[in-house]
Amino acid sequence: MISTRGRYALRVMIDLAEHKDEGYIPMKDVVARQDISKKYMEQIMPSLVKNGFVEGVHGKGGGYKLTRLPSEYTAGEILRAAEGDLAPVACLSCNAEECPRKKDCKTLPLWEKFNDMTNEYFDSVTLESLL
Repeated sequence: MISTRGRYALRVMIDLAEHKDEGYIPMKDVVARQDISKKYMEQIMPSLVKNGFVEGVHGKGGGYKLTRLPSEYTAGEILRAAEGDLAPVACLSCNAEECPRKKDCKTLPLWEKFNDMTNEYFDSVTLESLL
């Protein structure tokens, strides 16, 4: 399940894309338009900055803006930045310890295929296509 954090990260990125020609967008403007609490947005923005998706400037005239064109972002990369990964089961999560049942697990191929399909789909959707 995609958490609120992932959904909000997508909404923030879409909002910044919609207003990309306005320069740095103040966080208060995004908060108001997206009906996201400022506190929650302050938790989301560091992962978007850390991953190089947005850059921020503090002070008067500051805010956030995209570092690339909307067509150069995928929903998958944004969701992974916010969520960590999109694995449907713990054994497929990033940095998960290898499951001792892996060799005999009858359901692992099912989860691997589902994981691949999920990631391929989200990686095929660009931020631009969501505008």
